Amino acid sequence: MARDFVYPATLESNGEGGFLVKFPDLPDAFTEGDTIDEALDMAADLLAEAISARIDDQEDIPQPSARVKGQYLIDVPVQTAAKAALYLAMRESGLTKVALAQRLGWDEKEVRRLLNPRHQSKVPRIAEALSALGHRLSLRLTKDRKAA
Repeated sequence: MARDFVYPATLESNGEGGFLVKFPDLPDAFTEGDTIDEALDMAADLLAEAISARIDDQEDIPQPSARVKGQYLIDVPVQTAAKAALYLAMRESGLTKVALAQRLGWDEKEVRRLLNPRHQSKVPRIAEALSALGHRLSLRLTKDRKAA
């Protein structure tokens, strides 16, 4: 499973001098800001919450679509993206938290914490859990989120 956690966002005027941000892949996630920079910062916070909510509610996390002209790319924060990757890998494997904990020789509470988007976990620990599921966590350096 190769997966990116960078979502395209569309900005449009809100009619009052500010900007409305929408995510085509997450239709229930939208926000606004007075300036483009503020709107994009709000979008980044919203995206982290939208992905976290999907993990909490055990829902699908949609694959990001390709960016089209005029869209901005918004990154899911590294820790949230790592937890989302673990969540998706566990769903794909069909393993329970208890089974993964046994495979790793860990307490089940630690696996629960790794899957909790609001718990601060160490990324190397998430990578170790992903490795036990046959996946590798990697990081990619990209340019900023300016519109295409």
